[in-house]
Amino acid sequence: MDELIKLRAIAEEALAGVLTDGMTIAVGGFGLCGVPYDLIEVVRDSGVTGLTVVSNNMGVDGKGLGLLLENRQVAKVIASYVGENKLFAQQYLDKVLDVEFSPQGTLAERMRAGGAGIPAFYTRTGVGTPVAEGKPHAEFDGHVHVQERAIVADLALVHAHTADHAGNLTYRAAARNFNPLVATCGRVTVAEAEHLAEEFINPESVTTPDIYVSRLVVARKRTKEIEQRTVRPRVTVEA
Repeated sequence: MDELIKLRAIAEEALAGVLTDGMTIAVGGFGLCGVPYDLIEVVRDSGVTGLTVVSNNMGVDGKGLGLLLENRQVAKVIASYVGENKLFAQQYLDKVLDVEFSPQGTLAERMRAGGAGIPAFYTRTGVGTPVAEGKPHAEFDGHVHVQERAIVADLALVHAHTADHAGNLTYRAAARNFNPLVATCGRVTVAEAEHLAEEFINPESVTTPDIYVSRLVVARKRTKEIEQRTVRPRVTVEA
């Protein structure tokens, strides 16, 4: 298949030849929102092991990235918190899983820096906490900062709302979350999109330019998962 043509017919084709044991995979999404479900399922079915997964968190039990934990394919996680995944917490406590916690904003900036070719940066976040242990420190403007290294992943998986045939991407509302940052930090970036535009997306509306996207697939239709359903009584307003 011509590598100049980014669009693939199915998710398995989009990840063909790029999955290997021990690789680092950055994955977009927050909990169950904006998660590249199709691509994660292909990773699960491939059987690759010893993975390092970079993501805000690891989904929930049995859903999203939780599938890879259940299949014992993950050796290390770089995330900002455990979230709602009990298996993630248990594997961490049992020392089955190596976990590197990174403050949420720091994690986002580490991926952005990786995509921008910036090898490291300094931040005040985490100074004086276990997050900063063993890392270089420096003083700027009278404040101590800790050095954080950029993240460059072997593979990045993202979920977009709309893509065009060139690979330009847009996202919808909160499903945008970490996806644009993840898209930039992968040596190879594979995107799944809910909709494929017939024409090129207006440049003014593009969030992730096509230069970052290696391969593209249209996501299959599925019921969107809700991590925590929150409701409140309907209030009747009198005229």
